[in-house]
Amino acid sequence: MTSHGMPCWYELSTADGGLADAGGFYAALLGWQVADSGMEGFSYHLARLGDRMAAGLMEMPGMPPAWTIYFEVADAEATCGLVAETGGTVLREPAEIPGTGRFAILSDPQGAVFGILEPAPMEDPQPGAFDMATPGMANWNELMTADPEAALDFYDRVFGWQPGQAMDMGDQGKYHIFTHDGSDTGGMMGLMGMPQPFWMPYFGHGAIARAADHARDLGGQVLHGPEEVPGGMHVLMIRDPQGAHFGLVGPKGD
Repeated sequence: MTSHGMPCWYELSTADGGLADAGGFYAALLGWQVADSGMEGFSYHLARLGDRMAAGLMEMPGMPPAWTIYFEVADAEATCGLVAETGGTVLREPAEIPGTGRFAILSDPQGAVFGILEPAPMEDPQPGAFDMATPGMANWNELMTADPEAALDFYDRVFGWQPGQAMDMGDQGKYHIFTHDGSDTGGMMGLMGMPQPFWMPYFGHGAIARAADHARDLGGQVLHGPEEVPGGMHVLMIRDPQGAHFGLVGPKGD
């Protein structure tokens, strides 16, 4: 099984001065332990779930708060070249993260932003942050886009994803599941009234109904759900207190 194209990291850009508050919100909602990474000259917080790294958090002054999903690649430079050739945009050229690998920030032809990571060789590789079996870890990856069919073609050419089941959502069009090496890893759908295309992570949770109330109590806004999806799970779409969108998925619970 190849890891090229596999979701591997999730990064929250917060408002200026909002890093501590954002960490507190997600720690309370998802059970994360959030602490400064100790990177010299740069405030970057790491969220852990037990001994697993779940996400990164940093401040991005002048940018709207948002989540960025990173996908693993075999060669960062080659992937950037392919993205550019295929109609996407390289927003940040590949750069080194000491001890981690090379990363870059890109956007697809419709403008949805995503990241790539070429991991550094490691004697004891750690499991990635995408884990559909563990509540609190990233569970699903969803793209809202103006043209899901064109997006499927773009990401197939860049990451080798294959189209899976396409589910009819009535007036909202079809929900296109994509697969990585035969396993469902995410879906693509229309914009549903959103102003621009974007990637949104879903994190696992053990009781979605309770999570909806908890998110509101913590200052978040529930935009959609709880709603049952095929397979018996329930989903929520949430805007955190600073405005970043994310989802939760899991059993409905109490």
